[in-house]
Amino acid sequence: MARGGRRVGAGRPAGGGKYGGEVTQTIRVPVSRMDDIYVLLDTCPGTKGIPLYSSKVAAGFPAPGEDDIERYLDLNQHFIKHPAATFMVVASGDSMTDAGIRSGDLLIVDKSLEAKHGKIVIAAINGELTVKRLSQTEGRLQLLPANPAYKPIDITDMHELVIWGVVTHVIHTPG
Repeated sequence: MARGGRRVGAGRPAGGGKYGGEVTQTIRVPVSRMDDIYVLLDTCPGTKGIPLYSSKVAAGFPAPGEDDIERYLDLNQHFIKHPAATFMVVASGDSMTDAGIRSGDLLIVDKSLEAKHGKIVIAAINGELTVKRLSQTEGRLQLLPANPAYKPIDITDMHELVIWGVVTHVIHTPG
């Protein structure tokens, strides 16, 4: 009996599945990155998106039916201008509360945007990530908190600073 190779009738039937008869290719992905792949696939153009109901919600949530769906809303189209340069990160701590960023909030960050004075950025200072407002005045570079309980961080030659991107949107968590 021969071993290995193609066997007649083995595998999935041609033309079945989501992509019909389209040729497929196997790729190897580290197990640690599988969640990232699933997120990427869920956010790819052509996905159905999240239903947007035409009925408004004043103080409660009615039980809308399928007939009430106005259209399907793709959050990527509304919140992400540069998909290849966008990532999300969860905020931790309370140093940016006066800027509307609370611990547990999801931050949408665009790496392609220029980090200018006054923008809220994700920065790595000596390898540690933080979210702060960028200040560039009179040759002085600072990362400013939005909570009076915290002091500004003066960036000097003693610091290694890498700006990861500009925060474009904040998604608040309930609570």
